[in-house]
Amino acid sequence: MSRIFALLLLCLLPFGAQAEQVVAALSQTRVSVNANFDGSEILVFGAVKRDKPVPTDSPLDVIITVAGPEQVETIRRKDRRFGIWINVEAQVIGHTPTFYTVASTRPIADILPPLTDSLWKITADKRILPAMRGNPAREALIELRQKDDLYRTREGEVVLSADTLFDTSIALPANIVEGAYATRIFLVRDGEVIDSYGTSINVQKVGIERWLYNLAYSQALIYGLMALAIAALSGWAASEVFRLIRR
Repeated sequence: MSRIFALLLLCLLPFGAQAEQVVAALSQTRVSVNANFDGSEILVFGAVKRDKPVPTDSPLDVIITVAGPEQVETIRRKDRRFGIWINVEAQVIGHTPTFYTVASTRPIADILPPLTDSLWKITADKRILPAMRGNPAREALIELRQKDDLYRTREGEVVLSADTLFDTSIALPANIVEGAYATRIFLVRDGEVIDSYGTSINVQKVGIERWLYNLAYSQALIYGLMALAIAALSGWAASEVFRLIRR
């Protein structure tokens, strides 16, 4: 009920110059990652403001994208040599989102012409290194992240009511990385983006995970020595347990 009330308030906000505008919000803008983190679900909801009646000559569609922090990736190709599989080639490719989800009211092909998609870089094919399209390293990266459930396309999962209220949920998996997750919401009519809205979700490690993460990146030597000490202590403790069991 509180979300419905919030959406009604959004519709009553003063109108801007555009005929149709998107106003949106997230159920949470901060996600804390700790030892028990097994993923999170973010509700994206909003409304369309208008200064004219709802157009009836063409359908309105909503597309929502969420992109994780970008990283430079190295893709390695394996080959069988002398009876074993080894890395025989490596290629460094540009900055790519560690997570990318596209959700829409209908199939993307029915909503976006290729030109509009290229201008706004909405689908993964247009957003993820489009200049490298056809490169085996790029295609391998996309395939691997799709298998890890990090790149997703969820067509028909944005619910649009009366061409005014919309909502969907975005699932963040347990293997996400820390950083800002850029969220974009597009209103599309007649194959054109008529308005867009952007916000972000901040994913941050907390507790001991945060301390270990900072230690690994800011004090790598200390982190390495601590890891060796823990490994040695664990090995000694295991040997002592087995020695006592043999008695």
